[in-house]
Amino acid sequence: MDLFTAMRTFVEVAQAGSMNAAALKLNVSGALVGQRIAGLEDHLQAKLLNRTTRQQKLTDFGESYLEQCKDILELVNFSEGKASDQTRQPQGRLRIAAPMSFGTSALMPALKDFTEIAPEVEIELTLSDKNEDLIADGFDAAFRIGTLEDSDLMYVQLAPYKMLVCASDTYLEQHGKPQKPSDLDHLRAVLFSKTGRKPWRFKNGTDEISWSPRANTSVNSGQAVRVAAKTGMGIAMLPETLVKGDIAEGKLVQVLSNWNLPEQPMALIYHSDRYRPQRLTTFIDFVRSVFKHHHT
Repeated sequence: MDLFTAMRTFVEVAQAGSMNAAALKLNVSGALVGQRIAGLEDHLQAKLLNRTTRQQKLTDFGESYLEQCKDILELVNFSEGKASDQTRQPQGRLRIAAPMSFGTSALMPALKDFTEIAPEVEIELTLSDKNEDLIADGFDAAFRIGTLEDSDLMYVQLAPYKMLVCASDTYLEQHGKPQKPSDLDHLRAVLFSKTGRKPWRFKNGTDEISWSPRANTSVNSGQAVRVAAKTGMGIAMLPETLVKGDIAEGKLVQVLSNWNLPEQPMALIYHSDRYRPQRLTTFIDFVRSVFKHHHT
């Protein structure tokens, strides 16, 4: 049995949905396709497909083996340098980690365009405000906000993560709109609990001011802080990407717009393997174009 041919046949059967459909695509008989799958199952000593007269379904082992086949066949094509246009189409599962607010407000809307560029790639996105370990947790790539630690991982520098101070119009009408950081002293803040009560550092030209927020409420979700600010619970420091829509619609009002808050560097990190699956290369290029860093 030609193992690579059997693996390619299995991938086609899984993607086509039936042996007959795969046979048409491969231009071989349905009987030959069945023989290849049976030979592969015999070789593996495991069942890949559960088949009835009406349908077929991958077994649990078949699902995991399918991803391995895609990776192996892609690597073979890569090393031989003879990939056809069909096999160059990125495919397989891509496991990505991203911070909650950025992932929800910026990454998810952008992923629609990526799925059109790479329709055969299955995205598995994990949103978490802890830094996931790429190796231990099995991720292909992860977005990082803040200064990167020294490691052997590769990275792409993205546009900095910009923060704004905002509040609802109702809250500002009741308590006054601050014109300078010291005007914040009589206002309450809603805080993102990960950053806690760290001072908010403002800069305007050569002037730098640190302000320690007073808060009755802190919460471990940027989205929840956003909702609290919109309902008039107080002022909030939130990512621009999370609130720019609310500001445009008048649901939130940016304050102290002439004072800048420190921007945090943002990057996409990924493994430094010599061989990189086409799906990951395509994703890296996509992220670089969408969230590109403008050098000054």
